[in-house]
Amino acid sequence: MYEIQFDKRALNFLNKLDILTKKRIWNKLQECKIKPFRYLKHLEYIEGYKLRVGDYRLIIDVQEKIKILFVLKIGKRSNIYD
Repeated sequence: MYEIQFDKRALNFLNKLDILTKKRIWNKLQECKIKPFRYLKHLEYIEGYKLRVGDYRLIIDVQEKIKILFVLKIGKRSNIYD
């Protein structure tokens, strides 16, 4: 099972969201801890993986050797890749 860690900006963005959206993202991350590559899609132009949760996207760095999912960025799908 993987451990989840957050970048400070990603955690601040998550804390500003409404409770239902925050809970939905958190539940998806909990599922991701068990089998991350079932939910994560590799990005071509940015190093890392994306996790889709409704209109939101999470950019995640997977460190397989030490079993950590590091959430780099959270945002709406329209501006997450900028």
